[in-house]
Amino acid sequence: MTSSRARRLLPLVLATTATQASIVVLAPLLVEIGRDLGASVSAVGVARSVLAGTAFAGSLAIGPLIDRIGVRPLIVRGSLLALAGVVATAASPSLLVFYAAHVITGVGVACLPSAGFAGVASYFDRGGEMTWAMGYVVGAQSLAWILGNPIVGTLADAGSWRLAYAVPAAVCVAALVAGLSLRPEAGLVAANDEPDSIRDGLAAVFSDRSARRWAIAELVSYAAWTAELTYAGAFYIEQYGVSTTTVGVLLAVGSVVFLTMSLNTARLTARFPRRPLIVLCGFGMGVVLIPILNWAPAVSVTLALFCLMAVFAGVRSAGSSTLGLEQLPGRPGAMMGARTASAQLGYMIGAAGGGLVIALWGFGTLGFVLFLGMASSAYLLLGVRDPWVDGSGTVRERLPEPVPD
Repeated sequence: MTSSRARRLLPLVLATTATQASIVVLAPLLVEIGRDLGASVSAVGVARSVLAGTAFAGSLAIGPLIDRIGVRPLIVRGSLLALAGVVATAASPSLLVFYAAHVITGVGVACLPSAGFAGVASYFDRGGEMTWAMGYVVGAQSLAWILGNPIVGTLADAGSWRLAYAVPAAVCVAALVAGLSLRPEAGLVAANDEPDSIRDGLAAVFSDRSARRWAIAELVSYAAWTAELTYAGAFYIEQYGVSTTTVGVLLAVGSVVFLTMSLNTARLTARFPRRPLIVLCGFGMGVVLIPILNWAPAVSVTLALFCLMAVFAGVRSAGSSTLGLEQLPGRPGAMMGARTASAQLGYMIGAAGGGLVIALWGFGTLGFVLFLGMASSAYLLLGVRDPWVDGSGTVRERLPEPVPD
């Protein structure tokens, strides 16, 4: 990776990493926070819904705002807001203040991923280079699971849950510094002689049939994917009786696979037709979800299936994000704002809906429900236009080779 590409890519990667670090830090700390604040685990967990709801509402306005003022200001402001939110969370003396702090973090989360993903269109050339950059921006989110949560657990054991919030705080500071070093986009704002209002940006996304189908497909996909991730640890513990530490390692292995495939998506989409590949991977995720949650012969078998699903998920996530970015080339912020909104709403629906299905019918039924969700998402993506392909379904020109690392 050249120094020029690295300087352009790093702020975008840190923006999405800071987002995930601010979100996933809560998961291993629920019990300890509840004890300290005198609240139940479920009451503490409501903070996750507060964050997601705020991020969903905020992203609807943030996306079009990026198209008006650019990516750099939103990364800087989002980093500051997320940092303020995690600091306020760590200092919370009561559950009510804890919830309020997550509202602040939620606004930061609305800014950071939308800006990070939209920045791919602003700082990288269309085609292979943009897909290559998107692989890093998407894949970097898994670092919060691979590296962040083990450090969070260590700090919590060594000190307290409040000390553990130093992890997302440090990533937010890094994103802030990198954002300040990012050059203002020369093409994005300047290209819009008459920048859209927030209402116009949203209308452009939801009035375009292809863009609308893509946003709905992302929502359904994130709901299904979140339902599996949220309760994967509980499945391991219930079926195999493994420890919480072991569960953390097992989930980290899947995250490594997801990261690897995200980084290799550019090579795959340069070699194979992009939209069919994304559709196939989305459907493949759904197919694998059935045996994962219905068949538990050994930990190694479940882990292998989980890694296979991560292969499909890495390609689908990076490939679909780039496809969405190209739906409305003049409004990358609005499109990636729609992506953030879809993801956050999907998080809320997936976590709540998955828990309800498990409570009523068990893990096995959840596997079939999630298959239907991923299959529906794949079907919707079939109707999303691919700018790399013309109306007859043939490639217009040889796709750019992926940028070498």
